[in-house]
Amino acid sequence: MQEKYDIIGVDYNVTRKADPYLFSRLFALLNPVAENLYLDIGCGTGNYTSEFAKKGCKFIGIDPSEEMLEKAKIKDNSITWKTGKAEHIDLPSESVDGIIASLTLHHWQDLKKGFSELNRVLKPNGKIVIFTATPKQMKGYWLHHYFPKMLSDSIIQMPGYDYIESSLNANSLKIHSAEKYFIQPDLQDLFLYSGKHNPELYFENKVRHGISSFSSLANAKEVQQGLILLEKDIKSEKIKTIISTYENTDGDYLFITAKKA
Repeated sequence: MQEKYDIIGVDYNVTRKADPYLFSRLFALLNPVAENLYLDIGCGTGNYTSEFAKKGCKFIGIDPSEEMLEKAKIKDNSITWKTGKAEHIDLPSESVDGIIASLTLHHWQDLKKGFSELNRVLKPNGKIVIFTATPKQMKGYWLHHYFPKMLSDSIIQMPGYDYIESSLNANSLKIHSAEKYFIQPDLQDLFLYSGKHNPELYFENKVRHGISSFSSLANAKEVQQGLILLEKDIKSEKIKTIISTYENTDGDYLFITAKKA
């Protein structure tokens, strides 16, 4: 994963920016206190970490990619940036008051070990806010029609809700709330399903480069063929029918809030 994101991180900030609405939900769910200390695990280039800092919050950002962290340091050198991963966090036990984990669970090598470490560094009654997608939600992405192998590979690495819950419970962490998120047309953080309402986004190399499913999991031939078919369907407006067949009420992503028991 480190090497993957060292490559992706080169131009990551071009298309991956903190989305105002997503940040507002992360902030509301975490409900940080100014004098307390918080952790962003899998922080990437620190887009959301930096937004918290602008609100006066004290944060530590941890990521396995040196390339990502170099970008983060340029953005805000007042934040403590550390190389590491969820399974091995170089922080004292019970040293942080809360944690955010945004679009990172699927990159962890061992979910239970990762939550064990988060539990270790989290203070009693501390809170973890997770932003992720479940396999069930991802099966509702119309991207399946054009990039079936890529989506299948993406789903395989994505932990399901039940496994997330059992992994949390195994580490004395209990789910407090789960909130569905549906992609909005004005989304500024261009991750995998950001083109839900704007399929043309996927024609941009820089957008695909900032999405690990496209840049690391995808077969180049499938992507090329999928884009040709997508362009054809957009011109004929068949895309509207394709999208309508994938409409569902499961949400596209999910906010999960857990508390230390």
